[in-house]
Amino acid sequence: METADPRLEDLTRDYRELVECSSPDNLLIHHFSIGSKASRTAFALPERMMLVYHNITPPEYFVDVHKDLVKLCFAGRRELRAYVNRCDLGLGDSEFNRQELEAAGFRPTAVLPVVPDFSHLDNDPDTSVTREFDDDWTNVLFVGRVIPNKRIEDVIRFFHAYKRHINSRSRLLIVGSYGGFDRYLAMLHQLIASLGTRDVHLVGQVTNEELTAYYEVADLFLCASEHEGFCVPLMEAFHMGVPVLAYAATAVPTTMAQGGVLYSTKDPWRVALLMDALVGDAETRERVVAAQEAALADLLRIDFGSTLLGFVERVLATPRREPHEVAVEFWAQFELAERLEEIRCERPAFGKALPKESSSG
Repeated sequence: METADPRLEDLTRDYRELVECSSPDNLLIHHFSIGSKASRTAFALPERMMLVYHNITPPEYFVDVHKDLVKLCFAGRRELRAYVNRCDLGLGDSEFNRQELEAAGFRPTAVLPVVPDFSHLDNDPDTSVTREFDDDWTNVLFVGRVIPNKRIEDVIRFFHAYKRHINSRSRLLIVGSYGGFDRYLAMLHQLIASLGTRDVHLVGQVTNEELTAYYEVADLFLCASEHEGFCVPLMEAFHMGVPVLAYAATAVPTTMAQGGVLYSTKDPWRVALLMDALVGDAETRERVVAAQEAALADLLRIDFGSTLLGFVERVLATPRREPHEVAVEFWAQFELAERLEEIRCERPAFGKALPKESSSG
């Protein structure tokens, strides 16, 4: 890993350690989600490679919101194409992601499905959340990062129509980190103010106990995302018995399989009517939740380990591809970057000791 979430750091190793044990006899399983130094190093190694694609959000979603992420997503999508002839097998973690690989020119491709682990929800719910929100009001929930491709503004508009015209005793709970997206968050607050929508709670990042509580108090999970590679929170809602209403885009329909309810309109009134049907009609709600349970059971029956090993055996049984080309100066640049990193760690002030450029000329 080049970087890691502090909560997972003890499970990872620095990507540069891979170079020391590299061998043409190895099979490297490369999880690709965005371009990086780690990715470029993996490309240059002599190993055979199986690439697992987790999707990269199209950069246009972040224009005028997060300029650095625009660059990273653009570079990542461009870098992905370099692997077309580098990989022995391209795996998407959803059918949608597999189709993206195929459209980019990868051959052969297959799906290595996400089989979620819900152990983070198997705990006692945070009582401060249940005390505040477990009442006779209708709780509409969204869980996920507060970023533009999730279309939180559409969730707010749909909720506004529902609350204003159908159910005034309702609230919207938006749970997820908005770190780094302060401009987008400000736009959402401005929208809420301009609509005059009350009872919208932008909660931010939460603990596992708080997350469990939010699912337990939820009456409906509402998703308006336009770009998903899989969308684990949909399956979390299935697991917690919360009926799901989601926009039918990208990976969402295949993730939900035959569970939940999909919609294809952006008309707030029509979505509000669907919300009312799922919340207000007990028979409809029970039927939808039962279908979700069946869809989740099908997903959890997949033996992820056996599926992965099957793909490993498939790659090892095929002839090796022609050796891939690596830029002549790549490893010299790698060693230079590694040495500079060592200097930064050993002597943090080394850059400050350099003389200032003379302004005389």
